[in-house]
Amino acid sequence: MATSACSTANLQFAPFSSALDAGFWHKLSENKLDVYGLDDKPRKIHGFYFNGDAVGIPCRLNVDYTAFNEIPQIPPNYFLSHGILQNKNTIDAFKSCDKKELLNDIAHELWLDITSGKAIDDPTLLSKFLMLTYADLKKYHYYYWFTFPALCAPETFPLTKKPIRFSERFTEEQTNAFLAAYTQFQESTRGQRGVKTGYFILQETQTGLQVANLKDADRLLSDPQGKVLFCVCDPSTLAEHPGWPVRNLLTLIAYHWADKLPEVEIVSFRDRISQGSRDISHSLVFTVQLQSLSNLTECPKCVGWEKNAKGKLVPRMVDLSATMDPVKLSESSVDLNLKLMRWRLLPELDLEKITRTRCLLLGAGTLGCNVARSLLGWGVRKITFVDNSRISYSNPVRQSLFVFEDCLHGGKAKAEAAAESLRRIFPGVDAQGHSLTIPMPGHPLSESSIEQTRKDVAVLEELVDQHDVIFLLMDTRESRWLPTLLGAAKGKIVLNAALGFDTFLVVRHGVKMPGEPMDTGPPGEAKLSSNVHGSQLGCYFCNDVVAPGDSTRDRTLDQQCTVSRPGMSMITAALAVELLVSILQHPEEGGAPADTSARDEHITKDMMSILGLVPHQIRGFLSRYYNLLPASRAFEKCTACSSIVIEHYRKEGFGFLLSAFNQPSYLEDLTGLTQLHQETLDSEVWAISDDDESM
Repeated sequence: MATSACSTANLQFAPFSSALDAGFWHKLSENKLDVYGLDDKPRKIHGFYFNGDAVGIPCRLNVDYTAFNEIPQIPPNYFLSHGILQNKNTIDAFKSCDKKELLNDIAHELWLDITSGKAIDDPTLLSKFLMLTYADLKKYHYYYWFTFPALCAPETFPLTKKPIRFSERFTEEQTNAFLAAYTQFQESTRGQRGVKTGYFILQETQTGLQVANLKDADRLLSDPQGKVLFCVCDPSTLAEHPGWPVRNLLTLIAYHWADKLPEVEIVSFRDRISQGSRDISHSLVFTVQLQSLSNLTECPKCVGWEKNAKGKLVPRMVDLSATMDPVKLSESSVDLNLKLMRWRLLPELDLEKITRTRCLLLGAGTLGCNVARSLLGWGVRKITFVDNSRISYSNPVRQSLFVFEDCLHGGKAKAEAAAESLRRIFPGVDAQGHSLTIPMPGHPLSESSIEQTRKDVAVLEELVDQHDVIFLLMDTRESRWLPTLLGAAKGKIVLNAALGFDTFLVVRHGVKMPGEPMDTGPPGEAKLSSNVHGSQLGCYFCNDVVAPGDSTRDRTLDQQCTVSRPGMSMITAALAVELLVSILQHPEEGGAPADTSARDEHITKDMMSILGLVPHQIRGFLSRYYNLLPASRAFEKCTACSSIVIEHYRKEGFGFLLSAFNQPSYLEDLTGLTQLHQETLDSEVWAISDDDESM
């Protein structure tokens, strides 16, 4: 064939078009936040293509959410393509990165696979792609650009014959024999590699057709009785042009076998189901003249950057914000800022533990509203309010979950309104509200109210069982007694927050597991300066030497309201939530030890979470902008968390509680405080007598 005659009949190829599943972008977003962070090194991914599309469908390379799997998960009858993901951290880095260098790098890898023979042993290496991306996770805009590397060696592929259909090249009997041999070959290949191979050899002999691996080429080419055809599972549907995978196969043949083949027949194998029947008659056979590349040592030129719909070499962008479920979009956005903490600052931060923590907020007032908002900010998804009051006109300006309309018509119930407000702010939160009165010591019950109180206690006990953390955010001291007892008896994390005019207290209670003894230490030993394990820390009532009583009697208006500087509740609520997060991030959680000293030399590693100290108490003085971090051991005669109180509650249940509610001195008598008072009084009397006698 004359050169001039061949120059107008060069083989041309249908380029790949990228086909991206939305699930890929969701998985990329997840990996970017949870795995990659700021690490933009290349990542291995994979895609797949199909050789059975109907006429008119472009030559596609599919990439979906399984692309990141360590072991490729390829759909049946699809073929593997090896990919590299280059995800950039900024849009500027995406735009300015050296595209030529990226293409050259993957081209050298492809060339090495061809020249070393690796692509003969594993033909899937002939199909590669690189994906350059930038994910704007705030707007859910994804920028990307594919390159499908194809080596330009030889530079042209002259056709020596006009392409013909498979049915024109082979008889029906040969076609049936080929399909049987191909099916058996792919089953064997899939069993060895886990995926089908898109490249193989067809040997034509007088006795029939045989299908073999590329690594059998040398043996088959030396067989004078047979003719060797190279086959590609071709994703193209064009009548005269094969798809992109054929190019690199021709380069492989030209490097290894062109010296033995003055021309080579290429089968562009297309296998589709048409009207319920298998049809391969539209497959093509090309006869190509190849120039030997066996002496070529340098990597040849490479092409492959994908063009857009207008035929221009520019990247593409997909906007998924409009197609996402608004609730899911909200959840992803809420998680975004938290997960960004792990990129640079706190890679060990366990956000999942925080998210699955179930929080019960007793009190939906000033503190309750602000605690709930802070919990939302940390990604907590389960928040339950308990409160028995209604929203008044003075509440919305201080209580951040309420608005003026909530005050109308007598006011909405605070607990339910707070939960509803949280759901409006963030639909992904499981927020519930319960209007419930918590019975208190020093507030005797009438006969008619006992049954309702029994029901209220049962509901409160059930709520404590269903949650991991209890926040005590009520107005009165005695209303905190029953939840403190329940938290201690059930081994829950309990956080107490209380406000003064310009002072505040945040304290975590010791987390005592059932059956764990209380360690009060040797008598007379000073404990304030020593480390205290979290299980031995005191509760809100441990520093008291009297039982909680009725603090609501005979109070003036300013005493009936929580009168404090407006910013106090926000500061206190924030510290309470931050203390919780520090507890959750400590290896011992509620058992995290505390120290009374503010000196760094006293701080040991076991006292620290990844966020820093886990104090027992935070006592703040806003007038001096000063905080103290004291710690104290549990009091063995505490009226709320001592062993004897917990033991009587477990044995007697509501009967014990009823005695505590109705009998003012019951708890003091039970714990020994009454005896302690008497001994103290006797000691004072003897001291006075001694002084008088000496005078």
